[in-house]
Amino acid sequence: MLQLKLLALTLIWWSCINLDYAAAATRDTRLINSGCSPFNASNTRSFFANVNDSISELRGEISNQSLHFGTFKKSRGDVNTYTMFQCRNYLSKNDCLACFNNASIQIRDICKIANGARVIYNDCFLRYESERFYQQTNELGGGVTCGNISSNATNLKVVGQQVLNDLQLATPKTKGFYAATKTKVDGDRAIYAIAQCVESATQTKCLDCMQVGFNNLQSCLPNTDGTAYDAGCFMRYSMTPLFADNQTIDIRPYLKEGGSSKKWAIIGGVVGGVVLLLLLFALQWSRKTKKVHRGDILGATELKGPVNYKFKDLKVATKNFSAENKLGEGGFGAVYKGTLKNGKIVAIKKLVLGKSSKMEDDFESEVKLISNVHHRNLVRLLGCCTKGQERILVYEYMANSSLDKFLFGDKGVLNWKQRYDIILGTARGLAYLHEEFHVSIIHRDIKTANILLDDDLQPKIADFGLARLLPRDRSHLSTKFAGTLGYTAPEYAMQGQLSEKADTYSYGIVVLEIISGQKSTDVKIDEEGREYLLQRVSCYI
Repeated sequence: MLQLKLLALTLIWWSCINLDYAAAATRDTRLINSGCSPFNASNTRSFFANVNDSISELRGEISNQSLHFGTFKKSRGDVNTYTMFQCRNYLSKNDCLACFNNASIQIRDICKIANGARVIYNDCFLRYESERFYQQTNELGGGVTCGNISSNATNLKVVGQQVLNDLQLATPKTKGFYAATKTKVDGDRAIYAIAQCVESATQTKCLDCMQVGFNNLQSCLPNTDGTAYDAGCFMRYSMTPLFADNQTIDIRPYLKEGGSSKKWAIIGGVVGGVVLLLLLFALQWSRKTKKVHRGDILGATELKGPVNYKFKDLKVATKNFSAENKLGEGGFGAVYKGTLKNGKIVAIKKLVLGKSSKMEDDFESEVKLISNVHHRNLVRLLGCCTKGQERILVYEYMANSSLDKFLFGDKGVLNWKQRYDIILGTARGLAYLHEEFHVSIIHRDIKTANILLDDDLQPKIADFGLARLLPRDRSHLSTKFAGTLGYTAPEYAMQGQLSEKADTYSYGIVVLEIISGQKSTDVKIDEEGREYLLQRVSCYI
């Protein structure tokens, strides 16, 4: 009898182990996204020793504390490594550990000696960098993968949209920024959905990331499966069970406030804020001549000069100004991504000035002025380089590129809160140039391509190559046209009369583009006639 009991206990024990391994084996271990820094670690031995120690530490936290999220910083001398992992909360400790172990192997195979890497799976993600990134959420601009099977459930799209909308609103309010729901579609079929942000994010950034994920998943419905991911959040739905029925979270308490009324309130706030900003600018125009003392060009020469870089160092930083490092083409020349000797990433603008002394004067004016302009909504000039006919400017680098890539390109979708912040931040930057800096500066080429976005999608006005100073005791100056058609005030484009109003006119066009998502030069012709930018904006009011 005792032998039978021992045999029974042994069989039960083995069956539990086999079931556990079987469950882990059925999990979706596909890699859905990966990314590597384009730069190698400057001290590979120390950096990857830090990576190994960090992975070992985080593995221990999963094994010993059953944690599903963790961050770890490791330093050796002046070499820092920041690491973060996260598992979906519905995973068991063993499944989480299995996903983490798989990620820790693949991330190093994929990215070799790069100083930054990430791997994202349906069950977990792992990332390490040489700089702190724990609060970043929208760095990737939003990615999405859709299943290739369409459902014959007639109301899947309607139910799916409601489920995902509820998740995007509720998840930033939940403990640990995690939510999981099961919702009936028809008959005995249901849609399973989860949403999760990194726990180190703020509630606002989690909401921003959720909104991008929600928008991206609209392209998947009515397919039976869809996954949206970014640097700091994850959203997925499927008609195949993702978790046990007892692992759902009641999100109804988090939906009592917000919803569609909140969306319309944000839209109304954006439009109202735009009107208020334009009114404030109008007031400033009428009072400016009494309040602002205008400097002259000689005043700029007394400013503190910028850092002078060696041409050979910038040549190395840009890989000899190679095409792969080229970020774009500006008004006076090309812009390249560069990595300095200390590992700092910068934007290097190689100007095309020829032999014109006027162009050289423009360069000198820009260098002396902009190196002394310090404002959170203006791109900072770090230094310059002069060698023969070469004139080069070195700026801080903006990884998210320019606003036009989000509005009209494929960088991702901006929510209303982000659009409002960009509108307001751009206005602050312009106000500083016109009124707060000791010499009034006119940009002359305000447009979405000249508004760069930092890691938090905050705006920074760039490209002061066309900037001019207002001479003393003159309210405007007449100068050769140097703006972009579609953004330029008529009095400047046709008559060459330049004042701060030209920048404000251009800013107004940018605001309309931000709200409507339509280029100022786009004209839609249909049976009813032409549709202009203001008509498009009216659809959002």
